[in-house]
Amino acid sequence: MTTKPTTPPSPDTCGERSGPLVGIRIVELSGLGPAPMASMMLADMGADVIRVERHGSWNPLGDDDISFRGKRSVVINLKNPTGIDLLLDLIETADVFIDPYRPGVCERMGIGPDTCLDRNPRLVYGRMTGWGQTGPLAHASGHDINYIAITGALHAVGERVGRPMPALNLLGDMAGGGMLLWGGILAALLEASISGTGQVIDASMVDGTAQLMWLQHGMLARGDWDHTRRESNMLDGGAHFYNTYECADGEYVCVGSIEPQFYAMLIEKTGVDPEQFADQHSQIRWPELRAELNHVFRKKTRDEWCKIMEGTDVCFAPVLDIEEAPRYHANAERDVYIKVGGVTQPAPAPRFSRTPSRVSHPPRPIGADTQAVLRELGYLEETIERFSRDGVVSGAS
Repeated sequence: MTTKPTTPPSPDTCGERSGPLVGIRIVELSGLGPAPMASMMLADMGADVIRVERHGSWNPLGDDDISFRGKRSVVINLKNPTGIDLLLDLIETADVFIDPYRPGVCERMGIGPDTCLDRNPRLVYGRMTGWGQTGPLAHASGHDINYIAITGALHAVGERVGRPMPALNLLGDMAGGGMLLWGGILAALLEASISGTGQVIDASMVDGTAQLMWLQHGMLARGDWDHTRRESNMLDGGAHFYNTYECADGEYVCVGSIEPQFYAMLIEKTGVDPEQFADQHSQIRWPELRAELNHVFRKKTRDEWCKIMEGTDVCFAPVLDIEEAPRYHANAERDVYIKVGGVTQPAPAPRFSRTPSRVSHPPRPIGADTQAVLRELGYLEETIERFSRDGVVSGAS
């Protein structure tokens, strides 16, 4: 895979809660995908994230769901009025509340923004949906593939002849959704620390994916983006200097030699004819030059190309699968991946010089912290026992 030594991810890395958000409490209604990703990143940064599961709920990803890391879990029966009162007591102690449900669900439960902000005026109320809180599709079902479809992102990804291909669920769910909510929460927390007043965040995966397409909109306005055909633009697989190539062993490498000096090095390292490759941005010649580079890269294995190009200004990398990535020497040396509870996973990011983030503990089972959190709220033992008997809460003692 690479000519340099590789090492496995570091041993289990857990410890005391640390990071720039120590002292911040976040209450999240448990969901899947983007909202849990946002709160996972906030927990990595030191926030005390309390995951509220519905009574009798289950997680299809199991108790090892990586997004559970660093969070506490309580189970509250939100169909019981006492359970709603209990949740409002918890929200009153929080800095942030995360709603991952469709528009109107929390309002019908009695925990909508007006109610929660009345109890806690400093509260940041983060809402994560696919289509947004308003508009004709607000109440419709959807998934990543649908959200990226209406922003032009799905149409732009795939081979020239054939159907559009989703990039896993990275664009809509995680980048367009989770990262948008995460950034919105941080901004609203900062503002609340100044104004003393909270607010509601409407974060939608459609909005977030549209943001991710800013560069293509600018290129389209300049006439530098052909939106009618895939693999005809610089960044969509059309350009020979920004592409992936199969090697002699069936593995792949990628190059991104956009700048002239990087392109010159690509020509040098591959040994192609400089005159043939002289006109870098002549789009009419891109298919011919891609074909030539295909022929050249197939002459050597991926490891051999790593020896030639890795670490140079070609802008080169081997294309690794999900199991290879943690073992890749550059990732291993930088601890891009860690083990938590024996599970290899991405390390907290970004990195802070004075208040480093840390995963405080592996994923906790559903309801593991119910009674501990109730005690923190000041409930007496006999009240907690009654809540358990009456089915208001469940979980470990």
